[in-house]
Amino acid sequence: MESFHCRRGKAYLFNRSVNISMGPLEERMMLSGMHTVADIFCCCCGQNVGWKYESAHEKEQKYKEGKFVLERGRIMDETSTEVCIDTRSETEDS
Repeated sequence: MESFHCRRGKAYLFNRSVNISMGPLEERMMLSGMHTVADIFCCCCGQNVGWKYESAHEKEQKYKEGKFVLERGRIMDETSTEVCIDTRSETEDS
């Protein structure tokens, strides 16, 4: 997980995400340049929670390809002061 910012505030960049569905791919001008992205939605409530980077047009942004951005403001409720995100890899023991 990497600390990240979007237009709405804090966000987090992940290698993978679960319990989401993806929207159609589209070209989008982001703060860091042009990217091909797909919005991602919570499979329980259907709310847009961020996006997935399919491809980056600029070489220095290629590290984002295939990764997911979850926007903090969309994954926590208004009364919560903490975000609880499981960042363990699949190979770690529970």
